[in-house]
Amino acid sequence: MSQSPIELKGSSFTLSVVHLHHSDPEVIRQALQEKVNQAPAFLKNAPVVINVAALDSDANWKQLQQAFTSAGLRVVGISGCKDEQQKRAFARAGLPLLNEGKAQKAAPPAPAAPVIPDNAPAKTRIINTPVRSGQQIYARNSDLIITNNVSAGAELIADGNIHIYGSLRGRALAGASGDPQCQIFCTSLSAELVSIAGQYWVSDQIPVDFFGQAVRLSLLNNTLTIQPLN
Repeated sequence: MSQSPIELKGSSFTLSVVHLHHSDPEVIRQALQEKVNQAPAFLKNAPVVINVAALDSDANWKQLQQAFTSAGLRVVGISGCKDEQQKRAFARAGLPLLNEGKAQKAAPPAPAAPVIPDNAPAKTRIINTPVRSGQQIYARNSDLIITNNVSAGAELIADGNIHIYGSLRGRALAGASGDPQCQIFCTSLSAELVSIAGQYWVSDQIPVDFFGQAVRLSLLNNTLTIQPLN
């Protein structure tokens, strides 16, 4: 019997979920473009899920989808759908409905990052408190140092290096502006995703021997490498 040309297997992927709190497509496009400009090496052409739990059924879903496409993101599904009218609108727009799984308690909002002029001198950003699920911390034009734990569902982004003196269970994206010389240092690695200058591993790509260990990640010939942190 000849082998089938296809094979279906279960798997899991780490995707960014964008929670919408406004239904104006142009407002959303501008906000998304700002995020992509912060970390173009990682976010440009990135697959995302749109969470629409905070929107009513009158939103123009097709135009909202176009806003994501215009900002350089690829919508792979919708979550948080509340009613049948929404579901029919998504079906007409060709957007699949996804289930995010077990709901988590909302994390307290992260403190707003100060506005830094483009010509300001680089200064390392230091965070001494735990980084909780749902929080995102961005170190623009600088390194980022975390002296506490980073929970699953949290995201660290830095244009420079990232140092984590604690457990990393969320995401860490160093060299977000495209610098391949940046590195990630972590005293206990259990990450959902690690990335340097757009090259990334999700959790099941990280060598199992390094999980829970102190490690150093860098790029070698544009390929992620990992070694013990001595």
